Amino acid sequence: MSLKKKLSESNKLKKTGQSSAGQEYGSITSLLHNEAVFQSEYVEDVPLHTSLGKEAATTFFNDNNRKIDFMLVFQDQTGRSKGAEPESGGVVAAAQAFKKLGKKQQKLEVWRQKFLSGLQSSGLEMEDEYVDQAKHHLHFIKLHAPWTVLCKMAEELNLRAPLQALPNPPSNWSAKLLSSLCLPNPMAEEVPNLPPDYYTAPFRADKVDRFLGGDDKCNFFTRAQRSRMVFEILSTTAFGREKKGEVGVDRLVEEGGFSGCFPLHDGPFEYPGPDVPDTELNKRQILHHFWARWGNWYKYQPLDHIRDYFGEKIAIYFAWLGFYTGWLLPASLVGLGVFIYGVVTLDQNSIANEVCSDEALNITMCPLCEKCDNWPLHQSCGYTKVSYLFDHPGTVFYAVFMSFWAVTFLEYWKRKNASLAHHWDCMGFQEEDERPRPQFAANAPYLEKNPITGIREPSFPAAVRLRRIAAGSGIILVMISLVLIFILAVIIYRTMAGIWLFSYPTTRRVAPVLASTSGAVINLMFIMAMGRFYEKLALKLTNWEMHRTQSDFDENLTFKVFIFQFINFYSSLIYVAFFKGKFVGYPGHYKHIIGDLRNEECGNGGCLIELAQQLAVIMIGKQCINNCQEMFIPMFKTWLHRKKSNLQNIGVSQMEEDYKLVGNDGLFQEYLEMVLQFGFITIFVAAFPLAPLFALLNNWVEIRLDAQKFVCETRRAVAERAENIGIWFRIMEMLAQLAVISNAFLIAFTSDFIQKLVYRFHYGNGEMDGYVRFTLSISPTENWIDQNRTECYYKGFRDEEGHLTPVHWYILALKFAFVIIFEHFVFGVCKLIDIMVPDIPESLDIKIKRERYLAKEALQDAEHVKERQRRNTEGQDTEVDMGGQSDGEHMGEH
Repeated sequence: MSLKKKLSESNKLKKTGQSSAGQEYGSITSLLHNEAVFQSEYVEDVPLHTSLGKEAATTFFNDNNRKIDFMLVFQDQTGRSKGAEPESGGVVAAAQAFKKLGKKQQKLEVWRQKFLSGLQSSGLEMEDEYVDQAKHHLHFIKLHAPWTVLCKMAEELNLRAPLQALPNPPSNWSAKLLSSLCLPNPMAEEVPNLPPDYYTAPFRADKVDRFLGGDDKCNFFTRAQRSRMVFEILSTTAFGREKKGEVGVDRLVEEGGFSGCFPLHDGPFEYPGPDVPDTELNKRQILHHFWARWGNWYKYQPLDHIRDYFGEKIAIYFAWLGFYTGWLLPASLVGLGVFIYGVVTLDQNSIANEVCSDEALNITMCPLCEKCDNWPLHQSCGYTKVSYLFDHPGTVFYAVFMSFWAVTFLEYWKRKNASLAHHWDCMGFQEEDERPRPQFAANAPYLEKNPITGIREPSFPAAVRLRRIAAGSGIILVMISLVLIFILAVIIYRTMAGIWLFSYPTTRRVAPVLASTSGAVINLMFIMAMGRFYEKLALKLTNWEMHRTQSDFDENLTFKVFIFQFINFYSSLIYVAFFKGKFVGYPGHYKHIIGDLRNEECGNGGCLIELAQQLAVIMIGKQCINNCQEMFIPMFKTWLHRKKSNLQNIGVSQMEEDYKLVGNDGLFQEYLEMVLQFGFITIFVAAFPLAPLFALLNNWVEIRLDAQKFVCETRRAVAERAENIGIWFRIMEMLAQLAVISNAFLIAFTSDFIQKLVYRFHYGNGEMDGYVRFTLSISPTENWIDQNRTECYYKGFRDEEGHLTPVHWYILALKFAFVIIFEHFVFGVCKLIDIMVPDIPESLDIKIKRERYLAKEALQDAEHVKERQRRNTEGQDTEVDMGGQSDGEHMGEH
């Protein structure tokens, strides 16, 4: 039964008074009549048909009817146009041309012909368009999946199809809040051709008449869905010997059998102007004009449009990135407030006033290196003032705030993720529907029965996989060792650079700053270079480990890369935060790294300001480098691709325009960049309260850069399904917990917060006067004064003989007590937040259960539906009879 027929019958029932007034609200009858299943505050009519937009004519076959679902491109090495030879000599000419090819090209030609024959055997329809421009003779193979193939693949991939249209209300809490307050919302924008929301059920070809739009076979599946189904066929079609892994189009592209494999964009992305009606815009133009332009930096992202065009996996990334960026706003404002508080109260800093006083001119500090001279305490006046901006009472509050912020952000993302997964019909798909990777299926040596489906599938011995993982772990440890060795080299460089700079009077005052900054820049360059090299190594190791599904493969690759990048990016920060200046010794008994090189001491302003400096250089420098790479590398790759392939002369059709673009690299780098940023702003936020602000500014740019890359600069990505952001969420949970412990130790051991409190309330009677003298010890006689060295002061709690005083042990005990109390308090409140905020909203949980029930009822056979209606009718008659009998009995009593 077509949709129009259903609607006409529903209207007839309403006219005759036989509508659903007397039946259960949301029953199977109301579902089939397209009536609302749930009460909704949105009472406007729900459109069943929305504009599909205007698709470019060149995205169809030459008959202007069949859609191009996928493109394969290869270069004809013989230089002969298809059909250029007369029929009588065609076979002979083809054989001669084949002989002229080298062995590799002959092999590729055989593989390509076998692959294309396999695609035809799978039911795909083809059209070969030959383009002869300059030196290149390109074949554009257009692929189209007919209705029968789409139905088969939809059932195999367990795609869901619409049963009933629903309102698509705004899902942003800020939009709801501003609307309830009757305030204008500058972030909202009406994006045309909004995809409607539906109640859905798993697609079944024999029940297609039960689905909305089942009579329109051309547009029943979106272009994104069609390309996904065709790509599944391309990935499982063999072109050679399967035991050698000669399966799938990706492998054939790597071997050089095809120079391109991609789905087409819907048309050009340039916006034609406001005079053109919305129905004339293609989906790519809508995404570019209402999303990818820089002028939309403050607008909501059209997530439903993104999902409709690119698929759920890319849409869930942009949803998460937008959600994360929105949550950075309060964190940035609070961090900026903490920093401004430090600026405003800078003049009230009694410690800086004491260091900058004339009395400090008479205090001589011990040298910071073996070849350095003594220096006056007054010289650190400027550093002490600047360090107060990052080490004041507001820092402790901000560290606690960011710990709560991280946990609350993750909890509310789980709720948002669940809503999106249900809204986009991908909830639970990974556990139920994911098939073995084509590469795994090609190289797996055994076939075993799947315990869930009962189907024999390729299998790989778990013991062998574990041995390979163990071997790969050894290689990872070697790479991590290289990073640690380089960190040691940077430490030695900073020490030697500081000595060299200190020897010149012009650079003596800024020697520690210059040495530390230059070391951070060198470290950043090494980090970026090592990261790229290791990512390629991790990809090869993960392929070698033979993981069954794409999700398992992605998670193992992600884990390897993140572990290395965690050490790569954070090791220098961890060293400055928790180790630098802690194992230095004291005058006459200094400890050394190598030879006469002393262990590094913290600079004049302390280690916290050095940590802030290192964090700013690495985090902001990394963001600038990544943004430049995302902006210029695709442009350079496109230019290089066109230059090498001499493609300037082609571009009449959409397939030629898309072929000139570079391939899409996926989302791995995007997620890695953002999760590393999440670590920067949580683990070390106590040292640099402005980190969330710089992250917010970067993400505003990042969203538009990524949007332009996907819409304008790269070929269209194959639509993939994804329920969530995968292992990245578990990594962020780990970082959030690590941040609590890290900030506790930063406040207790890296900053002077605890010893300041001890002095104020135990020695200073509520004042801080004399605090600087309290933290200084005088150089001992042994190995210092007796060697004719000048008497000097150094930071520490030691007596004149160099022994640690009771004050040191008292403060140390308080520091450990603070760490324990801090982390127990924060973890306790975070656990309470986890309990109070359910992962799935209650309304969504009810909706999911109701949809499953309705889908089950809607797809039953007609006989089952009639039987159920008969039972309901008999039940209602029985109730009426019993009601009448009861009334009679009451009347008899009276």
